[in-house]
Amino acid sequence: MSTETAPAAAPPPAAWEEARARVYEAGLAAALPVADGPLAGIDGHTLAEPLTTRTPLPAFPTSSVDGWAVRGPGPWRPVGRVLAGGTPAPLTEDGTTAEIATGAMVPEGTTTVLRVEESSRTADGLVAGTPRPAPEWREPGEEAHAGEELLPAGTPVDPAVIGLAASCGHDSLRVRRQPRAALRVFGDELLTAGPPGAGRVRDALGPVVPAWLRRYGCVVHPADVVGPVADTLPAHVAALREALVDADLVCTTGGTMHGPVDHLHPALAELGAEYVVNTVAVRPGFPMLLARLVGADGRVRFVAGLPGNPQSAIVALVSLVAPLLAGLAGRPMPVLPQATLAEPIPGRGDHTHLALVRLDPVAGTARPLRHAGSAMLRGLAGADGFAVIRPGTAGRPGDRVPVVPLPLLPGERVS
Repeated sequence: MSTETAPAAAPPPAAWEEARARVYEAGLAAALPVADGPLAGIDGHTLAEPLTTRTPLPAFPTSSVDGWAVRGPGPWRPVGRVLAGGTPAPLTEDGTTAEIATGAMVPEGTTTVLRVEESSRTADGLVAGTPRPAPEWREPGEEAHAGEELLPAGTPVDPAVIGLAASCGHDSLRVRRQPRAALRVFGDELLTAGPPGAGRVRDALGPVVPAWLRRYGCVVHPADVVGPVADTLPAHVAALREALVDADLVCTTGGTMHGPVDHLHPALAELGAEYVVNTVAVRPGFPMLLARLVGADGRVRFVAGLPGNPQSAIVALVSLVAPLLAGLAGRPMPVLPQATLAEPIPGRGDHTHLALVRLDPVAGTARPLRHAGSAMLRGLAGADGFAVIRPGTAGRPGDRVPVVPLPLLPGERVS
């Protein structure tokens, strides 16, 4: 009788929603460190603390128009001039006025502000006119009270947030830095220039993946993109080890299966990685994975194995990399918007189907696209995201389904 032990069966693929939750929690547990950052240098970072006001906004009564700050009934005798940036003398007598600029502090004693274009001068130099009934200045605290929370921790920092922080009196904010990412492209069959032919195909993911990663808020330097890496185990191990020195996340393309030149799994084993997710019950993109490594410095790094077929690789990005990066940045788990299907979309049995769709924002509908095979990029070029067709179902016209949006440019928001 043979005493050999049969190899252990591979674990079943993770359900798509479970995989997303698992990688988000892994990212959140390894959230990037917090530091004070000057406003000029934190675009693209993430708030580590709520943004609050240091003073009321505005901090003092502020004229909304160019005109005249007047006291009592007119006509009014000019007694001064108020410009932005100064502290004016009070108006102490009825029938007096001070010329005032937009944004200037309203003098104490002012009863109303008369717009300059609605004023006139009398022959003896007095100011005349009829003020509007609505106040023409902003009261202290009209926009925010002192100490009020304006934005929660986990908010991405963009130019609008930076401007708001400056108006609140902040010079720096507590933030988490942007994740640094690297890419290693596997596959001897890949060309990096010119048209495909003679059994070799053009590498489409080397240029594409870094662009998507930047849209997710990563820093990717040109030197962080390397490939094609030779189809040998030593070359894979060396490429990953080099990338993991500086990167928080290393993405790889290809080699996620167990073919004769698929060396990613053995390379991860040699590096001492542990799987967070190893295959996902989703089509396309089934053989995606995410692994975690702890470096000699105690810092956690991640390797995202993206399938070699281009659309499958993008499915892996939106499925695993997006929630991981949200966790690393301390941001909330991305909430998927919903759309109504305009046409039927087939299911994929016991797998989740991510189907390329174009959105109609006016109608709130999603329409499936052609040229959506796992090796194709033509459909992706015209897509807004992927409709989520859950296991055991098919999408029927009129069904409301989640949509995984493709990443936006920095600073853009989904309406």
